[in-house]
Amino acid sequence: MILREKATDTHQKALQVNLDPQRYGTFAEIGAGQEVARWFFRVGGAAGTIAKTISAYDMQVSDAIYGECDRYVSRERLDAMLDREHRLCIERLKDHRGDRSAFFAFANTVVAQNYRGTNRCHGWLGIRFQSRPGDEDNQIVIHLLMKDSEATLQQEALGIVGVNLVYGASFLFHQPEVLLESLLDNLTTDRIEIDMIEFSGIEFRHVDHRAMSLRLVQLGLSKAAMFGPDGKVIEPEAALRKKPILVERGSFRPVSHVNLDMIRAAREEFAGSDDVDQDNIVELMEITMNNLMAEGDIDISDFLARVDLLSAVGKVVLVSDYFQYWRLGSYFRRYTDKPIGVTMGAASVSELFNESHYTELDGGILESFGRLFQNQLRLYVYPLLDPDTGQKLKVKNLKVPKHLTHLYKYLVERNMIRQLECYNEECLHIFSRELLKQISAGEKGWEAAVPDEVARLIKKRSFFGWPKSK
Repeated sequence: MILREKATDTHQKALQVNLDPQRYGTFAEIGAGQEVARWFFRVGGAAGTIAKTISAYDMQVSDAIYGECDRYVSRERLDAMLDREHRLCIERLKDHRGDRSAFFAFANTVVAQNYRGTNRCHGWLGIRFQSRPGDEDNQIVIHLLMKDSEATLQQEALGIVGVNLVYGASFLFHQPEVLLESLLDNLTTDRIEIDMIEFSGIEFRHVDHRAMSLRLVQLGLSKAAMFGPDGKVIEPEAALRKKPILVERGSFRPVSHVNLDMIRAAREEFAGSDDVDQDNIVELMEITMNNLMAEGDIDISDFLARVDLLSAVGKVVLVSDYFQYWRLGSYFRRYTDKPIGVTMGAASVSELFNESHYTELDGGILESFGRLFQNQLRLYVYPLLDPDTGQKLKVKNLKVPKHLTHLYKYLVERNMIRQLECYNEECLHIFSRELLKQISAGEKGWEAAVPDEVARLIKKRSFFGWPKSK
């Protein structure tokens, strides 16, 4: 764990940037006012830092400057702002002060609460910067959600996190984990949630975006993070907005044929529903923080091994801090009103009826299920093979506490809990725990239980304790 520098308040951070003789650049802000630039003006010494500020608030003006786009609060618009403003800053000032100035362009495009209070309040912030005069460019981009109930408070929070970003790019670029944690200095997660961060450029060439996404969730800056098979960070709204969602929760140590058969079978059933647009289904493999911390502190290398293997079979990964399924369902409801499918093994369904998981809710398990199954969410159950008896545990013979039997039957009869029938019998004998033991012991035979590309990666990179000499 990297030790943090002594924390400073927002005023001190802005002033320190202004007093640094190297930092010089542009602020471009769309929506929610000139909240970030205002901090640097109000603390004094702005002439040493600010070359220009601009607010292309009108849509036509914004299009004329940065080009047309489909959505104004978007990554596309932020990139256009950073491209233009950083390029102009260097073109106009390089000959005059390029030998002594590390140029930067800060930009944001944000939508704060409207006067009806009905919109989703979020925004994109980014900074492109030289760490030293004449150096190659670096960039940090974040997507955030503003959770204050009043527009003025949202604007205040936006100004603070913007200053934190500029300060971090100026003085903490060599410590990206410290920089990440500092983004919520003088704020709380009750006010701002950061659900995506991306580092790029010469100073961040060794940063693993997946590990940084995990840190977002681990630090509580976000409740979930997503990234694709190519390792790139995905902004959840862009991926999930107005789409039907299918998710499988697991440890994926390692991802095996049974994991892939489970999501395949669930997709067939889910896509066959009349209310599901099969061409727009978003398929996710979810790992919870609770799972990652099952053995104590998170092992980053173990986490990245799981993600590498899921990427090898073309899967999108969601890391979440939602141990309870109803919280996961609520998270998806931020982005979509389309059907949501969750696939799980029969043993996990039994655990779902463990009332000890719901003591924090006044209504207990009834309140939890009321929240979980609202708005077209349904569970798809994959059978469990009892290795001792050979019996298949399925929806029809699943055991739940006796006093919850009527509740269980009701959910089944209403098709909220559905049995998967198109499963592959040959996958039922596969258990991840047994595979993991075989791999760590350097045994043979486990390869048949995983896809070929997964087996190759495990051996090549010695994942999960596979002996390097093998």
